[in-house]
This record gives sequence, C-alpha cells and structure tokens, in this order.
Amino acid sequence: MAELNEVIHQTVRLRIVSALAALEADARVDFTYVKNLLKLSDGNLGAHLLKLEEAGYLVQEKTFVERKPRTYLHLTIEGRKAFRLHVAALKEILGQP
Repeated sequence: MAELNEVIHQTVRLRIVSALAALEADARVDFTYVKNLLKLSDGNLGAHLLKLEEAGYLVQEKTFVERKPRTYLHLTIEGRKAFRLHVAALKEILGQP
C-alpha cells in the first residue's frame, strides 16, 4: 500500500500544494494570492510554506516590485512528484483507480 506524505498530509499544506499543483509547472504565484485564496493569515501561511520549503517541495522567491517586497511561490519538481504520490495513496485508500 502506498504511504501518505506526512509533510503534505496536514490540511493547510495539502490545500497549499493542491493550489500550486493546479498551475503550470513553471508558473509562480504571489504569496498574497495564496493567502487570500485559502483565507489564511500571513503567519499561518508563512509557517506552512517554511515546512514545505524545508522538505524541498516549494521555493519562495523574494523580490521587490515598485520598491515593495513581494514573495512568489512555486512547487519544485520534487514537490510535484510528492503531491502525485500522495494523491495516488489517497486514491488507493479510497479504492479508486
């Protein structure tokens, strides 16, 4: 039986990874967009992003746009693979192909 990914399985992180996995592989999205999409606080989102980044599943790119700090997010190849395997494990548990 396939195993669930303990990093991704946590509810908020699963929602974050799901949202990012829905994008094109080379797409990146703004921190504020994800925060608003998932209705999270800055601190809550930041803590979960750090866990995903430490696992090698996510990259945070910090830059400035019109002299204002911006953080862009995207999944790594490893993050996309981990998400696919996690989804496969969930489907196996549910008895779905």
